[in-house]
Amino acid sequence: MLEHLARKWTRKEKQTVQEELDLSGKIPEHVAVIMDGNGRWANMRSLPRVAGHRAGMKTVKEVVKAADEIGVRYMTMYAFSTENWKRPRDEVDFLMKLPQEFLSTELDELIERDVRIRMLGSKDELPSHTLKALLEAEEKTRDNRGLQLNFALNYGGRDEIVKAFSVIAAQVKAGELDPQELDEKVISRYLYTSEIPDPDLLIRTSGEIRLSNFMLWQLAYTEMWFTDVLWPDFSREHFYQAIVEYQGRARRYGAV
Repeated sequence: MLEHLARKWTRKEKQTVQEELDLSGKIPEHVAVIMDGNGRWANMRSLPRVAGHRAGMKTVKEVVKAADEIGVRYMTMYAFSTENWKRPRDEVDFLMKLPQEFLSTELDELIERDVRIRMLGSKDELPSHTLKALLEAEEKTRDNRGLQLNFALNYGGRDEIVKAFSVIAAQVKAGELDPQELDEKVISRYLYTSEIPDPDLLIRTSGEIRLSNFMLWQLAYTEMWFTDVLWPDFSREHFYQAIVEYQGRARRYGAV
């Protein structure tokens, strides 16, 4: 008997969490997700870690559909960090194939849903097949006006900030930018997320309670929701749970 596997939702529980969700109320405009626990999910089943990553791909599809259906406008999925290159080579190679595999099977449906695909992160180290799949998806969906699905790939929060300040410093040196004009809004224009609002809600699965170098600038006032559920077991009901809790919070931004 496997321990710590996700408990199945009863029909009554599913109905209850859906009834608690206020679709006319406070739906977060931007939801960010740290998809954690794929490897542990596979290990608990005596499967290779890559099996967990493939199972997690199905969860991405289900959660994106759920977000789109309730009116979320932006969703950012932490797919591969700048630190993930330290993992075993065979696992990294598999992870680099996942965007191509996911988009080859799901892109048509995403286009039907009017979803726009965008990549956030450094393109420099990515294999050509990975980058090609993402760029093609961006091009095919660039005119879509529904949910914007951001894949944070080869992304690191500190790396993003360093790159932004490197460009800022060069423009100041060239006389193209007045350092006296620098403020939060100006700096935000140099980040990968320059054209989208900061996340309203961050979801992290698998029981870890940390940011792991994810959107360090953008998450300054984001509401956070953590769950012990491993990402492949994360369902639309868990997603609704997070939204319901978000709807019950008061966001004061430092005010009373």
